[in-house]
Amino acid sequence: MSAPPRASILVVDDEPDLRTLYELTLLREGYEVVSAPDLTQAREWLAQQRFDMLITDMRLPDGLGLELLRELNAQQRSEKCIVITAYGSAENAVEALKSGAFDYLTKPVDLRQLRAAVQSALQSQRHPPAAGQYSATQSNARLVAPPPPGGVMSLARIVGSSPCVVQIKSRIEKVATSMAPVLILGESGTGKELVARAVHECSHRAKGPFVAVNCGAIPENLIESEFFGSRKGAFTGATQDREGYFQAAKGGTLFLDEIGDLPLAMQAKLLRVIQERRVRSLGGVQEEAVDVRLVSATHRDLVALVNSGDFRQDLFYRLNVIELRTPALRERREDLPELTHALLQRICNESRLPVPALSPAALAWLQSRELPGNVRELENLLQRALALSNGEALEPGDFGEAKQRAAHDAPPPAAMTTATATAAAESNTEIPRDLQTYLDEQERQVLLKALKEADFNRTAAAARLGLNLRQMRYRIQRLGIAMPSDAEPEDSDAS
Repeated sequence: MSAPPRASILVVDDEPDLRTLYELTLLREGYEVVSAPDLTQAREWLAQQRFDMLITDMRLPDGLGLELLRELNAQQRSEKCIVITAYGSAENAVEALKSGAFDYLTKPVDLRQLRAAVQSALQSQRHPPAAGQYSATQSNARLVAPPPPGGVMSLARIVGSSPCVVQIKSRIEKVATSMAPVLILGESGTGKELVARAVHECSHRAKGPFVAVNCGAIPENLIESEFFGSRKGAFTGATQDREGYFQAAKGGTLFLDEIGDLPLAMQAKLLRVIQERRVRSLGGVQEEAVDVRLVSATHRDLVALVNSGDFRQDLFYRLNVIELRTPALRERREDLPELTHALLQRICNESRLPVPALSPAALAWLQSRELPGNVRELENLLQRALALSNGEALEPGDFGEAKQRAAHDAPPPAAMTTATATAAAESNTEIPRDLQTYLDEQERQVLLKALKEADFNRTAAAARLGLNLRQMRYRIQRLGIAMPSDAEPEDSDAS
């Protein structure tokens, strides 16, 4: 049996010592390597043969290495490209990635990072995501191996066939093949983490870890140790070495959710890590190389934050190399029946319950709602309906619609005084624009009052309101009521 052909690499650099260093490093790894000192000779090599990879310096005597990338893209050639940029040049790195580079390295080049980048690029080339197998796009002529197993499932979890959903699936397939940072923008509840997981699972890093971090949920005094790790004795309570998110995501993807909430001081540290690909643990002396792909997300307007000085412009450009936007539910109303069925199936499977049907009246009721909370709000509504339903099919009344209508249509009690009736009539003239939001706010205020009077003991507050503890917990979670961390430990085992 013949050995598989060795990967061929073209190295372009005008410094003879560096060119020789790269050649020797790659030859020791078993690759076939040829080199060129400038664009002219590189073009001659590219005209003579095809390579698996191109490694080029940014600045060359007769032009920029980016010219080679653009020419290869225009010719639809398959070479993966790695660009070597000057130290700390954020603009060059971003421009290289936007021009189609798989990755970039900064000078002075760490040879371990060079070997890792080459290996990742070649692996990505051998195992591209199978677009034709799991999306509406059916063109991938260079497919030579099956995609990572999670890719199909991950894209399948993005439910819907509307144009905006088909478009974002197609974009995920394309961006998964590079190391370029991805910024996911969209309203709350639109599935930004689901898209981030799809990017990871459709890429050659699918077998590596996916580490998701909510940047707004970490106390500011702990954020550096959480991101970069800490050494024993670095601060009070640090009794052992502890790895951070960057170390935990080695070989995989680090997902930074709500990146707009990251403090400015931490933004500067994150920018340095992105530029240098190295981190130093809190209390540590040596820096260590990190091998992660960054995917970020936010529901906030980062451009406005940049203009107000609350978000670093250079970090924004570094993170926003490839932009994905998750559509709001109002932009994909045609997906609501399919999405509702998928959510019901998942919720019931997790609870080991039979999946009920959704009556046409219930579907029409859902279609009539604005759903500003998007998919998350839809899921909460379905969970509540499942908890209240007694039949085999969900009806509008299971969502609280019947009770709301009955309360609205009920005549005032006979014992109501004239003054009270007049006040009620006047209050009823102000019809809320969103009834469910209005009712949720009223329920939130009642619950808060009961909780405060019970010193935030959920068991006592539930008894006061005629609820059991399970119902009380559900309402607290659904309405997003913040509880003191030390509130009522005695009811933790009750249900």
